[in-house]
Amino acid sequence: MKETNKTECDYLIIGSGIAGLFAALKAADHGSVVVVTKRQADECNTKYAQGGIACVIAEGDSFEHHVRDTLEAGAGLCHEEVVREIVSQGPHSVEDLLDLGIEFTKSHNNGSDKSGPENSEETDFDLGREGGHSRRRVLHAGDITGQELVDVLLKKCRNDSRIELLEDHIAIDLISTRKLCWQGENGCLGAYVLDRHTHSITTYVSRFTFLATGGAGKAYLYTSNPDVASGDGVAMAYRVYAEIRNMEFFQFHPTCLYHAAAKSFLISEAVRGEGAVLRIYKNGQYEEFMDKYHKMASLAPRDTVARAIDNELKKSGQSCVYLDITEKDEEFLRQRFPGIYSRCQELGYDMATDYLPVVPAAHYCCGGVKTDVNGHSTVANLYAIGETGCTGLHGANRLASNSLLEAMVVAEKAVRHSIDNPDPPNEAGIEEIPEWSSGNAVDSDEQIVISHNWDEIRRFMWDYVGIMRTSKRLERAKSRISMIRKEIEKYYWDFIVTPDLIELRNLASVAEMIIDSALARKESRGLHYNADYPLNNETPGKDTILRRPVKAEIWSE
Repeated sequence: MKETNKTECDYLIIGSGIAGLFAALKAADHGSVVVVTKRQADECNTKYAQGGIACVIAEGDSFEHHVRDTLEAGAGLCHEEVVREIVSQGPHSVEDLLDLGIEFTKSHNNGSDKSGPENSEETDFDLGREGGHSRRRVLHAGDITGQELVDVLLKKCRNDSRIELLEDHIAIDLISTRKLCWQGENGCLGAYVLDRHTHSITTYVSRFTFLATGGAGKAYLYTSNPDVASGDGVAMAYRVYAEIRNMEFFQFHPTCLYHAAAKSFLISEAVRGEGAVLRIYKNGQYEEFMDKYHKMASLAPRDTVARAIDNELKKSGQSCVYLDITEKDEEFLRQRFPGIYSRCQELGYDMATDYLPVVPAAHYCCGGVKTDVNGHSTVANLYAIGETGCTGLHGANRLASNSLLEAMVVAEKAVRHSIDNPDPPNEAGIEEIPEWSSGNAVDSDEQIVISHNWDEIRRFMWDYVGIMRTSKRLERAKSRISMIRKEIEKYYWDFIVTPDLIELRNLASVAEMIIDSALARKESRGLHYNADYPLNNETPGKDTILRRPVKAEIWSE
């Protein structure tokens, strides 16, 4: 291992999706900014977001409508004051994006039918409608909204001399006063960061640390997430004693393309928003089925749709269901969904004439690091924004396209909060913070341990902690993850850290949090459906909070 070194900055931002990049641009006016991203900066969950940003900008819509839709989807677990704050700040954040050069699709670019009272809004933008929304309010850039956001924000960050962008760097662990056994309030001091190319480890000492590492979809065998989504931020925050909230609520996107070469390619919910219906093949024909499960049929919230598909597949023995949007012509589909149309065509499907085979896949973690609406965690000077944080907006089930909205609003509020709370949690200087030490660790010649454990975790998480759960399945999962965690932690301390080992350690930690939270919730609510308990979406619920014991066992260090 090469020698380590120390460096200081005002803002250390870990992650380069919309939350991290938006925060970096806002923070650059108030101090030095370092953005750490573990692969290329554009490889993030945001890049693959097809739908868009839910925002009230049209005449026929209102904040109250958006709030109501969010609360209804959240199944009694949303924090209403947070919902109102984020929804009301949406137009301001969208204006910021427009000023930065984001180009959302205009209405004249789309041949869609805008008749009907819900489509009478007077706006220049083509507003989409997705599951759970009572109005058209989703701003989008075709069906590649995430790519547009990342491209523009990343270009702005690269051109800003106040922002240092470190690609191919992976955070190993956060540095906190409690971990160092210092007296006083527990506060974050920065992080240890590994350079993937040189293998050197730098101690980054920061006034404020922002976790914007995205989600944890790779904890499941089938996911719409890219390989980087290994739950790093949540795992690192837990290790420095931040509270974690509602990890049992993992959203499964109902419609990922079922094709061996597709690698869980997402078919946006906006396709159903434009009139697509779900069908199951049985009795020699393709039958609609969603009207049996929800009054909004194929436009029902995601948790309902995913469970309905799962139930239909189990009853019928079929491998997939089908998405039918053949009522729309080719010209409309090519204009509205250029990316999806092209990819489906490459795989042998014409959206205008063919039904698309689809299955659910792990998509979005509604839980995360417990924060307030400013993204501030329970550890001083540590913020968690985007999918890494849990403000209480999503409750037990995220309303479609609320995630990009939350990422922008909370990122800006986090920077503002840091300005209003400028004092570090201690008086220590950079020289008092220890550098990374590998101790007696040696290079490993047993990489198979990492790949084997990675595969095993993802498989039993899919089988035991998926869309439909039972207490026995969860207990089996808990037994397996406890054993694997001990194996991983022993391996971690015996061998020099590598990027793969760091990700595996984090993935296993987050998998255990999901299992523990699911075991703790003795009801079915929103995205958490346990067949041993009745569904309870009608009454207010309580958050599930995980707190790491101060005197933790050595293997959970």
